[in-house]
Amino acid sequence: MSRKKLEGNGMWESSRMMLPEHKVRLNQLTEDEKKRQRIDLDEQEWVIISQLVEDSLKHRQLIKLQMFHETEELEVSGIVDRVDQLKGRFMVDGEWFAIKDIEGASLED
Repeated sequence: MSRKKLEGNGMWESSRMMLPEHKVRLNQLTEDEKKRQRIDLDEQEWVIISQLVEDSLKHRQLIKLQMFHETEELEVSGIVDRVDQLKGRFMVDGEWFAIKDIEGASLED
């Protein structure tokens, strides 16, 4: 092996082979880059969201909630049936969702 192959990135550039571990790691890095980051809402935004959720619950109004999901944009639409503050969750159309995952809300007409 010549000294030139050992300098810089020469070893990898001259190699046509990739170890399975390296391929797995590269795939993981690609998937990690696609993941969304959680939005941090301030206190005022949480007050507004809480009011909209309460309005949906009390007045049976349709609500549209933007929810956090790592790989896709998730939206929940319906009427809030229940809120469980102790467990940090709420129910829309019979399905439970985590309150901490709410990123935005609006009432539908």
